[in-house]
Amino acid sequence: MRRVAGVCFVVPLLLLGLSSCTLGPDYARPKVEVPPSFRFEHKDAEDVVNTTWWEQFQDPVLNALIATALAENRDVKIAAARVDEFYGRLMSTRSALFPQVNAGFDASRQRASKSVGIPLPAGIDPVYNQYQASLSVAWEIDLFGQLRRETEAARANLLASEDGRRATILALVAAVASSYINLRNLDRQLEIAQATTTSRAGSVKIFTLRFEGGEVSQMELAQSQSEYEATRSTIPQFEAQIAQQEDALSVLLGHNPEPILRGRDLAALGIPVVPAGIPSDLLERRPDLLLAEQNLVAQNALIGAARAQYFPSLSLTGLLGSVSSAFSNLFTGPARVWSYAGTVTQPIFTGGYITGQVHQAEARQQEALYGYQQAIQVAFQEVDDALIAAQKSREQLDAQGKQVDALRTYAQLARLRYEGGYTSYIEVLDAERSLFNAELQYTQTQSTVLTSFVNLYKAMGGGWVVKAEHMTTPSSVPVAQVQR
Repeated sequence: MRRVAGVCFVVPLLLLGLSSCTLGPDYARPKVEVPPSFRFEHKDAEDVVNTTWWEQFQDPVLNALIATALAENRDVKIAAARVDEFYGRLMSTRSALFPQVNAGFDASRQRASKSVGIPLPAGIDPVYNQYQASLSVAWEIDLFGQLRRETEAARANLLASEDGRRATILALVAAVASSYINLRNLDRQLEIAQATTTSRAGSVKIFTLRFEGGEVSQMELAQSQSEYEATRSTIPQFEAQIAQQEDALSVLLGHNPEPILRGRDLAALGIPVVPAGIPSDLLERRPDLLLAEQNLVAQNALIGAARAQYFPSLSLTGLLGSVSSAFSNLFTGPARVWSYAGTVTQPIFTGGYITGQVHQAEARQQEALYGYQQAIQVAFQEVDDALIAAQKSREQLDAQGKQVDALRTYAQLARLRYEGGYTSYIEVLDAERSLFNAELQYTQTQSTVLTSFVNLYKAMGGGWVVKAEHMTTPSSVPVAQVQR
């Protein structure tokens, strides 16, 4: 009996030793072509990628809007719930590595047939009770690492979900900042349209009086009225766009559509500094790239899990309990029962099922690899695009500012020449029309300049995402304890 017990103790240890074999490739970060620098580096760039960059706009209202969005946005809450889901998946997958222990208790009352089988002896009651208490154990020994590879994939999926949550936070902050900037841009364009419409309404009144006095022709009056109506028609357009932008921003804040509080005017917003960085930093700073890499880690691990199906699987089961027809005798020695067994299963012919599983796993790993490489290239493109946009849009803004000044002078001189009888009213209309369009374009470029910095910080990634994460509703699982 002691020899049996010793064997029962040693065999699981030997099996644990054998289970150190893990099939499939171990993950190693693939080599990617990283340029030594960005194409459009900025000479005044500073190491500010880890700061809450939106505060550089110097608008307390914008700061409050971003804080509200981080706390209440539904996409962020969905992403946090997804992290909880994948943590649960990891726990479920990892549980298969351990023995599964269950306890059971059964009670039944039965009547044996007197007309079928061996007749019951006289005096034996055909009605009897049966009670059974048991403790069962089942354990699948992970000889070739299938369960460990599946656990590795589940862990990578959990980390990918956390990186996805951070990517959502990154996109949210950028979306709120860009939406607010565009809202202030539309506000300013509405102000320009309203001021120009008021000015042209005054001109129409003057031309009406002059026409009635015979000083101007009906054609000149009609021209004045046409320009007034053209400008007035832009006001409803801007008002509609403002309301729609407020609705979109409200949803980002996690609210129903409502008016949005304003802070600084567009021209009064501060201009953030250009963040510094090198291309290789993006691999660690951008959550979308970390997410793509964790997807690759997961698919790489599943190759080993698929290959392990070619090899034998071993399961151990055991049961210890007692069975008795009287509950009072259930836990006595004679009622004791036990059993243990081991099962080895070796696939012989599966019609290509396992081979197909391996091919699928390898193909998905290649898809994830190419997706990771493509995500890196897109990241480099986004940074370069944002850098050149930040630089060139400011140059454009400077030129447009000078154009607005020149057109304002031109409009004043054209009206003086018309009043002096040196030119037709068409020249005045042309000058004022050009000034109106230039002012709108200048305001739009102001918005583009500010938005380019938002896009640049979004493209750069950085520690600011972690700081923003602390302002959100946290996930309920300890993801930080899961090693990458």
